[in-house]
Amino acid sequence: MNLIEAALYVAGRPLDLNMLSSISKVKSERNLQNLLSILMKKYNDLDGPIQILKLQDERYVMQLKPEYCKYVKKLSNRPLLKKAPLKTLSFIAFRQPITQAYIAQIRGSNTYKHIKILREMGLIEEKKSGRTKILRTTSNFSDYFNLSRDIKTMKKQLEKIFEQIS
Repeated sequence: MNLIEAALYVAGRPLDLNMLSSISKVKSERNLQNLLSILMKKYNDLDGPIQILKLQDERYVMQLKPEYCKYVKKLSNRPLLKKAPLKTLSFIAFRQPITQAYIAQIRGSNTYKHIKILREMGLIEEKKSGRTKILRTTSNFSDYFNLSRDIKTMKKQLEKIFEQIS
């Protein structure tokens, strides 16, 4: 169980059962899930600022509880993205698959710079389609923002987030 806890702490992103199995050397999926349940309960019972969550696609993540984020965010490293590229990323995530031309039409010509940054960071991928490109988020995007890799589920999760901040 200590190896599972250490892996979740160090990774800083969701880990799937295969990865946790290889690190912990627990071969039985059932035993691994039991250990994860015990670990999740342990953190829940502590009632501290850290939690372990099971995501919908059988991945697990250790993270700060949302109610603590606003108090300690200034202590974290610089933000992943500035506001404008982050808006472009959220637009892509919510509307994907989407053409680069359509994004530029809606968000403006600076979008091309944003797309380049997002692609270099591994948050989006592109596929050539005629004179434009089709854009989608990557699994790195899902992992970083603790979202499902399933597009329909991800869009529902994003919708809830957008409702909360509106």
